[in-house]
Amino acid sequence: MKITTIGLDIAKKFFQLHWVDMTTGEVHRKQLKREQMAEFFANCERSVIAMEACGSAHYWARKLSGLGHEVRLVAAQFVRPFVKSNKTDAADARAIWEASQRPEMKFVAVKTESQQSVLTLHRLREQMVKFRTMQTNQLRGLLYEFGVVLPVGRAKGMPAALEALGELEDSLPAMMIDALRQQMTRIQKLSDDIADIEKKLTLWKKEERSAVKIMEIPGVGILTATAAVATMGDSGAFKNGREFAAFLGLVPKQSGTGGRVRLQGISKRGNVYLRTLLIHGARARINLQKQRDPWIEQLLARRPFNTVVVALANKMARTIWALMAHDREYQKNYVISIA
Repeated sequence: MKITTIGLDIAKKFFQLHWVDMTTGEVHRKQLKREQMAEFFANCERSVIAMEACGSAHYWARKLSGLGHEVRLVAAQFVRPFVKSNKTDAADARAIWEASQRPEMKFVAVKTESQQSVLTLHRLREQMVKFRTMQTNQLRGLLYEFGVVLPVGRAKGMPAALEALGELEDSLPAMMIDALRQQMTRIQKLSDDIADIEKKLTLWKKEERSAVKIMEIPGVGILTATAAVATMGDSGAFKNGREFAAFLGLVPKQSGTGGRVRLQGISKRGNVYLRTLLIHGARARINLQKQRDPWIEQLLARRPFNTVVVALANKMARTIWALMAHDREYQKNYVISIA
């Protein structure tokens, strides 16, 4: 008996289904309310349920998998080409159903609650860092209007700002001095909250063996390791390390016609956050290592610095995949053996 594939367009209140009866060829379309979902799929025969990898998709994937169904998550950009004519819930469900059955379709690995929780911490931290940077820059600009030039860097700039406010206390209105001090208090509170999230990530890392192994790679710290493990989900979702690097947008963008293919800059597709962490880690590794890897030295001799940074980030991404996929420990001078 061939298993039925169901295309499911998820939303907050109303869910649209699309499937084809394998015996009669009849096309079925059905709309369900949120509270009807669990009952419908609990009474449904084991099926392949395809969904777009969007908001709450991992939650529903775990829930439907628990009911005995096989769930496939399709990236949104791979569904869009199959939407015909006007975009409606029914058209989206049909497009998901059709896209999921393509032989070369790549599916998104379903994340566990633990992995999603870690990514939530990363998102909260990322937003806090942005807020802190914005408020720090605003404080610099406001003090500059009164002739105060703060040193570069937050570590030196904040003590200098506090000292400058003390010097300006006698010449400027008290209401402005108080407002700027409140701004500094908010910046310090954000720093404390960021540090608290980093402590939580450190505790999670100790429980996650894969993250501990990944941190042995030079240039990979607590943020990169935890984000990589949580983002990858199941390493089996990627055929090899290059596919994982391509998922992060760390491979050249291709453009060509008539048999001629041109390689351009990196594609910048996929996860921007993890790609940024890998590039920052690669840059720090090149700048801070006393004794550089010969491979890096050879690249620096013939390529621009930023190109070498991205190449190293690509290599780090592939190493991360290899350690997780093959359950190995990091070896500094590892050489691939070809049988």
